[in-house]
Amino acid sequence: MKNDRSDFTQGSILKKLALFMLPILGALVLQAAYGAVDLLVVGRFGSTSGLSAVSTGSQVLNLVTFVVTQFAMGITVLIARYLGEKRPQYIGQVIGGGAVVFALMAAVLFVALVGFARGISVLMQAPAEALDLTASYVRICGAGIFFIVAYNVLSAIFRGLGDSKSPLLFVLVACIVNVFGDLLLVAGLHLDAAGAAIATVAAQAVSVVCAVAMLLKKKKELQFKLQKSDFRLNAQCRKFLAIGLPLALQEFLTQMSFLALCAFVNRLGLEASSGYGVASKIVNFAMLIPSALMQSMASFVSQNIGAGNKKRARQSMLTGIGVGLAFGCAVFALVWCKGDVLCSAFTTEAGVIASGFAYLKGFAPETIATAVLFSMVGYFNGNDKTVWVMVQGLIQTLLVRLPMAYFMSIQPNASLTMIGLAAPTSTLVGVVLNIGFYLYLQRQERKAA
Repeated sequence: MKNDRSDFTQGSILKKLALFMLPILGALVLQAAYGAVDLLVVGRFGSTSGLSAVSTGSQVLNLVTFVVTQFAMGITVLIARYLGEKRPQYIGQVIGGGAVVFALMAAVLFVALVGFARGISVLMQAPAEALDLTASYVRICGAGIFFIVAYNVLSAIFRGLGDSKSPLLFVLVACIVNVFGDLLLVAGLHLDAAGAAIATVAAQAVSVVCAVAMLLKKKKELQFKLQKSDFRLNAQCRKFLAIGLPLALQEFLTQMSFLALCAFVNRLGLEASSGYGVASKIVNFAMLIPSALMQSMASFVSQNIGAGNKKRARQSMLTGIGVGLAFGCAVFALVWCKGDVLCSAFTTEAGVIASGFAYLKGFAPETIATAVLFSMVGYFNGNDKTVWVMVQGLIQTLLVRLPMAYFMSIQPNASLTMIGLAAPTSTLVGVVLNIGFYLYLQRQERKAA
């Protein structure tokens, strides 16, 4: 492999994993930051209704973004596999076929989000005072969905190529554009939630232009061909769809459960809705290191599996769990003890701060549980066990998280803390399931040997 830093089949696992993960973590931090900036600026310079609108609308946007990210994991894994197998001649077909598939997906999302923005907002049970603003936020983001989808697909391609630094650069540019856009449109022109949505779309558009330019340069460095004939539904589409579709389905249902959770909370009133929105932004930051480990693990494991080094792939998973637990305990302490201080960064409304902190109290154990779960999921993704990842995800979502959150929300004195507990409870179930599946695979390998 031409670039030793992108060769994960040799050298120190911790060092290679850390060097690859840190730019991914940086990109995720910046992504969370410019999402948080929307809420922060609207909270400071907009209205409480606007704060609720951004909170609810961003949950819809998160569903789309996370599903696309998991779907694109098929591209990441397949490209990394071809690099590990020393067969870069297929990479152009993967990229071209992926571009066609995701363009079609973006067209469907455009119609759904723009045409049914108000219906989606009603379905989300957005508070009456924030309904129009929520629909406006969803509609504007839907109009720019091509840029949002393109950014996430391009980032998946770069991660598959062993390059996690370029996506960091793209999101840095997007973050800067979004901050200035929010200040101009929300603080300056007082466009409230609509201004935040416009700034988000503009930021993604600029980052996509940067990503396309960088990909053309990358093509020359790695010496793979990307021709006009690659941009069609080809044989590689079936392969990355087989990997990505189970992940996308699982993520879709998981995010639907979070949308349902948002709707449950919205029923408790404007203050609870806004507090949950603030807490959700803090949750996004709390989940950054496990998410970075999961994305890194998929490329790391896939490349080693392609090179026939299963032992090193397993060792990388255990290394990831160790790193995740070290940081997870620190984040748990911060969220549990200083959650109110974190919430106060987004708003000065005492009731909103109290609601956000109440949710974080229940959520806090999730920061430790995901350290184990996400590294294992990344390992199984890189191992082409995405059907299992889907199954365990559905069990967590449909049988644990959603029923528990609903049950807690309909109690006479519904508590955001008890609703928040649904997340770590379902994750612990997922950890048990994945440990069992890992031991099963080990047993099958020993029998085969």
